[in-house]
Amino acid sequence: MKLGSFIGETLGELRKASWPWESDPKIKGVKKYKELIDSTVVVLIAMVLVAGFVQFWDFLHVEIVTFLTNFGH
Repeated sequence: MKLGSFIGETLGELRKASWPWESDPKIKGVKKYKELIDSTVVVLIAMVLVAGFVQFWDFLHVEIVTFLTNFGH
């Protein structure tokens, strides 16, 4: 009983959701998923930029710690 109610409520909420593709049946192919593709590209670019930022600071900190630990030798 609870599982059926959960599934019914979940399907109801999914019908209300705004999906990242066009609902117009006249639009075909890749154009239908333009918003989805654009959002994916933005996320991938952001991931690369954040990874580069983290890598730069990690490298800098490793060099500083290495310098300080070898300073007395």
